[in-house]
Amino acid sequence: MTTTIKTAWNAVMNAEQNPLLALPRATRFQLMTVLSFMWSSIFCISAGLFIWIPEFVFGHVVLLMLGIFGTGFIFRINNSTR
Repeated sequence: MTTTIKTAWNAVMNAEQNPLLALPRATRFQLMTVLSFMWSSIFCISAGLFIWIPEFVFGHVVLLMLGIFGTGFIFRINNSTR
C-alpha cells in the first residue's frame, strides 16, 4: 500500500517523473503553479460549500471531477509531446 501511494504521489507531484518532464524547467514550474492554484481553489470552494450550504455536495463532486480531468488533460497533452 505504501508503494502504491508513493508511486501515485511521484506520478503527480514529482516534476522529475510526471508527464511534464519533457518541458523546460520554467514551463514545468509555471504549469505546476497553475495546477496548485486550481486545486487550492477547488478545495477552498468545496470547504465553503460544505460549511455554509451542505446541500451543494453535487457542486463539490463536479469541482473535484473538473480538477481531476483538468490535471489529466494537461498531463496527457505534455506526455504525448515526448
